[in-house]
Amino acid sequence: MYLKRLRDLREDHDLKQEDIASMLGIQQTVYSRYERGFQNIPLEHLVKLADYYGVSIDYIFERENKS
Repeated sequence: MYLKRLRDLREDHDLKQEDIASMLGIQQTVYSRYERGFQNIPLEHLVKLADYYGVSIDYIFERENKS
């Protein structure tokens, strides 16, 4: 599943994939696969990202428009 909002949130915060991968404790290539939808993102990483960006998981999945 392609999660466009993951990339949008990262870019809105002027972060690189390496920055987010480091925060999650994974390699940049793994995080890149999350953003491009080539690998499913584990729930624990999704929760960390939602907390980090201060948004809901529904927002990341584009189920709502308000962060």
